[in-house]
Amino acid sequence: MSSKKRVLIVGGGTAGLSVMRNLHRKRTDLELTIIEPSEKHYYQPLWTLVSGGIFPFSRSERNFADFVPSDVNWIKDTVNTFEPEQNQVTLSNGKTIDYDFMVVAPGIQIDWSKIEGLTETLGKNGVCSNYSKEHVPYSWETMKYLKNGRALFTFPSTPIKCAGAPQKVMYLAEETFRLNGVRNEIEVKFVSAGQAIFGVQKYRDALEKIIDERKINTLFRNDLIKVDGPSQTAYFKNLDSGEVTEEKFDMLHVSPPMSAPDFIKKSPLANEAGWVDVDKFTTKHNKYPNVFSLGDASSLPNSKTGAAVRKQGPVLVEHLLAAIDGNQGHGKYNGYASCPLVTGRSTCILAEFDYDGQPDETFPFDQGKERLSMLILKKHIIPFMYWNAMMRGYF
Repeated sequence: MSSKKRVLIVGGGTAGLSVMRNLHRKRTDLELTIIEPSEKHYYQPLWTLVSGGIFPFSRSERNFADFVPSDVNWIKDTVNTFEPEQNQVTLSNGKTIDYDFMVVAPGIQIDWSKIEGLTETLGKNGVCSNYSKEHVPYSWETMKYLKNGRALFTFPSTPIKCAGAPQKVMYLAEETFRLNGVRNEIEVKFVSAGQAIFGVQKYRDALEKIIDERKINTLFRNDLIKVDGPSQTAYFKNLDSGEVTEEKFDMLHVSPPMSAPDFIKKSPLANEAGWVDVDKFTTKHNKYPNVFSLGDASSLPNSKTGAAVRKQGPVLVEHLLAAIDGNQGHGKYNGYASCPLVTGRSTCILAEFDYDGQPDETFPFDQGKERLSMLILKKHIIPFMYWNAMMRGYF
């Protein structure tokens, strides 16, 4: 029987895979197991650029097997239930897996069906979404050939991954219409369940200026509840009055509601909202000291981005290894998140901020301005660092 500590990682997305690789790189005294059903791993932040016709979809895709060391046990299945009192999980095939420590990082669940009619019309009738890997190219096809009418872009009332993405595709679409000489024939409108275009004041001010300059219309506190694809009609509910209104469209980019995965919601690990209940500074579970969580499924109250995972990961690993060694970790995660707000094919605003909504910027210049350098960072440097550093265990 092995004397190595068994560390189980649930989920092989950005969070789970980067933590697994970091643990593998740092310690040889661990028996690592990762549960991930997918054969592919996607760099999803690139999908915004795919939707703008800048990159082919294939640039966002790699084989998951390429990132799993030979001495790591990869289980190609999904978790059905958690039994943290017994230190085990049960897979969908009925098999149980025991662990000494567990990292829970299954990502977020996209609730397409919560918008009536959406699944039936997604990918046709001008209805597209960059949150569906099957339909990202359709966003480009739709904006490229649109000649007149209305282009609507939505933002839901739930937490979502990469909260800047719904407006990034809008800016690329608006620019496409200008380049195609049809901008004056198309109304561009952002309909959001939120209260403003962005939550951090510094970047909100910059984005509101862009929206004004580009004559983009906005409607806030309105949540998409229904789509009639054949008639190209979207239905929105006002979150203050409850009134339902109709909006005709020729292009509709939907950012759907999202939540913690159902198997997390029903588990003992979840808080009242359904997320894995962890301390926001240490990523350690508030009830089970040998359970940790990071990424989109965790209760960490910050923007759900890959950049946030890059800062959460080192803190989690430090506290996990300290617990394995019977010690106390000291690192704290401050809520850092980053959102490269692509505003066109040659401009980007790099928003970086912490739990308190205060800018937490990397560069010694005003990041609230559109810059070509930040677009180069988004297009080339960050993806290179993702594949060659983060996904190799270097945060």
